[in-house]
Amino acid sequence: MSKILQNIEANAFLTAEEITLSKQFIEQGYCIIPVEDLAGLDKIRAEIVAHCVDLLKCAPPDDAGAFLNSIAERVGVAELNDFRLSVFEGVNRQPWLRPTYFELARTALQCLIGNELAMQRRVNLSIQLPGDDSSLLPIHCDVWDGDSPFEMVLWLPLVDCFKTKSMFLAPPEVNAEVQARLKEFRGRSTDDLFEEVEPHLIWIDIPYGNALLFNQNVMHGNRINVESETRWTMNCRFKGAFTPYAEKRLGEFFEPITLRAASRIGLSYELPDGF
Repeated sequence: MSKILQNIEANAFLTAEEITLSKQFIEQGYCIIPVEDLAGLDKIRAEIVAHCVDLLKCAPPDDAGAFLNSIAERVGVAELNDFRLSVFEGVNRQPWLRPTYFELARTALQCLIGNELAMQRRVNLSIQLPGDDSSLLPIHCDVWDGDSPFEMVLWLPLVDCFKTKSMFLAPPEVNAEVQARLKEFRGRSTDDLFEEVEPHLIWIDIPYGNALLFNQNVMHGNRINVESETRWTMNCRFKGAFTPYAEKRLGEFFEPITLRAASRIGLSYELPDGF
């Protein structure tokens, strides 16, 4: 970790702002930024509320945040997954969704990854009702499940998220220490792993209007939401278009979104016969 930081700090080609954000991301495993397009975020949330209103056949709310926070008054655990999938499908049918989602953190993504990016083809939606144990994501690293270590997650709260209404991350130094002896947990449960790192975990406190970029190579997850409000979040993966892929392939899971002219020319070039 120290060598990575030294290389960042000594890079004369990065601006002071890029160095600061990069150091924060490397040291913490995440960074929280104000979204770069608040109107775009409001548009995404309004689209989701509109799909909810259509499904529930209720009047449009005056307060989108309060409506989403209290959705457990209208949707039970038994109906939640079908309800979530319907909203997910509806919002992902909008051609403007992915460009708008990208614009929420364009500068930070280009700083931390690069300016030739591949983006997940569909933006995920998560809903976690208070007290619901059916929507849990046990502690894990995405690279353990076939993701590329070059990927980064842009996690977006649609309501204020805090404490158990949010998610947790293991600090990079704790993550490295535990992963170095992960074989000790062979045959044990994810709860055993969670208990091992629980005292060190960081619970993300992030209000609406902000976005979380996190390193999916560090352990993360959620627990039962014991707060009185429902958690609504979206997430989407980004990576350098020319960095190595794992099980999530280009063209299947990822799609290039910001290829530059030289790359497009190079990819389409064919040497003439005789060479």
